[in-house]
Amino acid sequence: MPRVDDRLPGGRWVEQIMGLPILVDVRDDVDEDQVSELFDWFRHVDRAFSTYIDDSEISRLNRGELDLDDADPEVCSVLARCDELREETDGYFDVRAAAAETIDPSGLVKGWSVDRAALIAERHGWRNYAINAGGDMRLHGSALPDASWRVGIQHPTLRQKIAGVVRTNDLAVATSGNYARGEHVFDPHTHQPPTGVFSVTITGPVLATADAYATAALAMGTAGSAWTARLASYEAMTILADETVLFTPGFPRAA
Repeated sequence: MPRVDDRLPGGRWVEQIMGLPILVDVRDDVDEDQVSELFDWFRHVDRAFSTYIDDSEISRLNRGELDLDDADPEVCSVLARCDELREETDGYFDVRAAAAETIDPSGLVKGWSVDRAALIAERHGWRNYAINAGGDMRLHGSALPDASWRVGIQHPTLRQKIAGVVRTNDLAVATSGNYARGEHVFDPHTHQPPTGVFSVTITGPVLATADAYATAALAMGTAGSAWTARLASYEAMTILADETVLFTPGFPRAA
């Protein structure tokens, strides 16, 4: 299991799973078997939900080889939550956004899998940790004694620049943008990529929900910032195409 060597307390491990780097950063002394359990969980999620694995349950559902009534309860639960979020977001979070004939719940699965990994970490008594799946993360405790976690939000066009910094001791942070991986977020109503917005970062208590809200707000285009201002328990940072940066009043910006 690859471990990142540095002089910080605890340990940092990274593996490539679900097509993205997953970093487990623990600032306490922990058993590496516990870290392995987290990575095994992410591999399990990939096998069940990947649209790139032929025998995943999502692939089999899309080919009509598996009926939803016979699917794994985890898959049914995730798809049910996707349906709820579709209603909450006026249809802008939709697992059929890119292609009406197939389902792709990856806009929720990444955050959901990190939320579940955090439950495993807490069951093992971890107090100070960050779990980062491709830039979407769950942070808890402290990075150092008397020092909160600080998360830099990358500028979408000036890649060496930080557009904003989140400071927290217990929070989920999710960012959605069409700049890093090309056009992968679409307006479900038009099946076209949104315009006028580079990225949306959402913070809140649940990463799966933050992840879905970020995707929905990006899909809304310039209307997304007004929508995020009405969210309860979640805050937003929106970078427009003209590089204007908008924050909701409670966004946890570092001083």
